[in-house]
Amino acid sequence: MIIGLIGFGKVSQNLIRLIQSDEITFITSTENRSPETIENIEKSSVEVIDDVKEVAIRSDILISANSPKNALSTAEEYGEYARGIYLDLNNVSPNTTYEISQHVENLVDGAIIGKIDSDKPLLYISGEKSDELVFLNDYIETVKLSDRIGDASILKMLRSTYTKTLSALLIESFDLARKHGLEEEFLDALTITEGEGFREKSLSRINNTLRSRKRKSEELDEIISYFNDDDLIMVKAAMEKLNR
Repeated sequence: MIIGLIGFGKVSQNLIRLIQSDEITFITSTENRSPETIENIEKSSVEVIDDVKEVAIRSDILISANSPKNALSTAEEYGEYARGIYLDLNNVSPNTTYEISQHVENLVDGAIIGKIDSDKPLLYISGEKSDELVFLNDYIETVKLSDRIGDASILKMLRSTYTKTLSALLIESFDLARKHGLEEEFLDALTITEGEGFREKSLSRINNTLRSRKRKSEELDEIISYFNDDDLIMVKAAMEKLNR
């Protein structure tokens, strides 16, 4: 089996690490990739193909894991060449997923829950072809939600409304504590109510959010565009915070 990768960020790199089988070969392309991405590809065990179109043609499973803003354009450019399953793992709204389905014949909607580089992430999938990916449960916990395209996208959006809003609030609170010289005491106080390990998780969440604030802001924008609900006060505030 050949699994092709469009995008070679942390998601793709972790999938290569977790899905170890003599019967599975990963392929990707360095076409139009940044020097840093090319270096990561060369360090990996993935087979390098000349161009992305050929990756799409040769793959039994083609995985798209890019930034939200590139998800649709990637499907528009390469979806028609995908002969096998097209697994979209981008954090996009169901509306974008439906648009992607217009350019891809065998689309499976996917959502990875957990840290990108986690040893035990959870993969949710939905769509009529999702049964063909249940075998991934041998390598990464995989749960089929339904035959409906969009369900996995909705689930990851709902989770993001909580996690990204909480991250923005945590950053704001920590900044206030630091201005008053009480950042350590602030984390200690929260640990009392939030439980052991909260300090490490909080600092990791803050650092990860700051490193990826542009992508996370794009994801929040997808949420706001999809739900189009005046009740999304906290989500809108979180996006403003990340943009600032």
